[in-house]
Amino acid sequence: MGFDYTPIILSLKVAVVAVAIVVLTGIPLAGLMARRNFPGKDVLESVFTLPLVLPPSVVGFILLWLFGKNGPLGQFLAHYFHISVVFHLAGAVIAAAVVSFPLMYQSAKASIESVDRTLENAARTLGASELRIFFSVTLPLSWSGIVSGFILSFARSLGEFGATLMVAGNIPGRTQTMPIAIFMANESGDFRTGFILVLIMTIFSFLVVFWLNRWSKKQQRGLMPDEGIE
Repeated sequence: MGFDYTPIILSLKVAVVAVAIVVLTGIPLAGLMARRNFPGKDVLESVFTLPLVLPPSVVGFILLWLFGKNGPLGQFLAHYFHISVVFHLAGAVIAAAVVSFPLMYQSAKASIESVDRTLENAARTLGASELRIFFSVTLPLSWSGIVSGFILSFARSLGEFGATLMVAGNIPGRTQTMPIAIFMANESGDFRTGFILVLIMTIFSFLVVFWLNRWSKKQQRGLMPDEGIE
């Protein structure tokens, strides 16, 4: 019997869509939280980072309650759009996006906070709008943190297991991602399939961490002043 590449393809699809959602939501929210103060900010920020410390099973349970057929979001989607995310690939995308969001958010927020605000104020004195300042000044200067958050979020999305299993289930060819396929291979005694998938994920994770470390060091060297200049 040949090796089934479907879990790899599904994992990549889930990770790509999930990280796109995370980038589109995480960066604007990070910019807002880094530059604005308002009542309830600490509570909201705690909610954003909560999936980072909660067990995946707890995250999965909450998502299952929200998006289940009797849940508030599940009923809304079913009534107005006639769609269901539970036991569908969309459920895996949502689970991956939720658990990887804090990595993107925290990294982008820390990087935006490190940007010199005098540069932003200088752009304001020249008449630039807040949106233009964000895209032409803040975002380019915080690029290293955003890239780090993007890579870490993608890797986290690719390796998500607990919440995905609870929300999307284990349907071969439809929702069975690599981590779930590894678990099922171990349960069924198919160690060949399990070993191949573990090897693929281990090599990928190593390359991601290795590249990110090398890239971060290059960025740091680029920011350091040249030695010997008085």
